Amino acid sequence: MTIRLRPHHLLCMLTYVGKGYSSAFTTNYEVIIRRLRRGEDILVVSGPDDICSPLLESVGPHCLRASVTERDRLAAHDVGKFLACRVEAGHRITPDPGFLHRMREAFASRHIRNACIGCEWNELCSSVMANSHGGILIRIKE
Repeated sequence: MTIRLRPHHLLCMLTYVGKGYSSAFTTNYEVIIRRLRRGEDILVVSGPDDICSPLLESVGPHCLRASVTERDRLAAHDVGKFLACRVEAGHRITPDPGFLHRMREAFASRHIRNACIGCEWNELCSSVMANSHGGILIRIKE
């Protein structure tokens, strides 16, 4: 199987420590973590993805807002520049340990964080990075 992620969730997964919008959200994210640990590939999608799915049932989900679409655009640009490829709908990524390590280094050094400006989770993510990735749940074994 393949995990469907929108571009800015390529950044969110780097610092995910089990906090989220609701218990349904975090439960769903735990399922995605298990899938990543089993080695499933990531398919970049446009718009709501597998992480968004529990939120789509609410009234006016933020996943559909223009600000989130802009966050995706910024993340796709920065991650694409970093990976030297076009990160767009249909792009596939194998999230092996090397990929996650390189992405976390780029995230920590702020090379791929333009999409994080104004995000309500930015302070938490910065704290996770400052604490040497303590508590991060998405780890792929070598």
